[in-house]
Amino acid sequence: MKLYHGTDTIVMKPEIRIVGYTKDFGYGFYCTNIEKQAKRWAVSKRKPHIICVYEYEANDKLNIKHFPEMTDEWLDFVAACRHGEAHQYDIVEGPMADDEVWDYVEDFLANRITRDVFWALAKFKHPTHQIIFCNDKALATLKYIEHYEIPDKR
Repeated sequence: MKLYHGTDTIVMKPEIRIVGYTKDFGYGFYCTNIEKQAKRWAVSKRKPHIICVYEYEANDKLNIKHFPEMTDEWLDFVAACRHGEAHQYDIVEGPMADDEVWDYVEDFLANRITRDVFWALAKFKHPTHQIIFCNDKALATLKYIEHYEIPDKR
């Protein structure tokens, strides 16, 4: 499977860095199989806007969690990870909670909205995908292919 990573630097050898804020599936190296989404990630960074392309070869010996769609289990998992709770998976794959959806997750966690209201509000206008590689064993499934820079539109 071809995967994309949007960034501001060329990443030929991905690493796990535990810095910054917690994300949907915790700390690790995030990619997507949606090239357009990787471009959105890249332009959110400082210049240059780089897309790194990798080949991913699954390893059935790894502990992998896959969320085919947003479910209550996905919501609970994202909420726990966003609050800094660790998990035991090598790789986690599934939909992404963008900033708007994260606001709804926060409202749900603070009991300002019910789970049913969360699901009514959290409908995506476009598909999303993310896959996180949580340790060196998981990173070994990625092979760097190439990178390219997104041209400045100004």
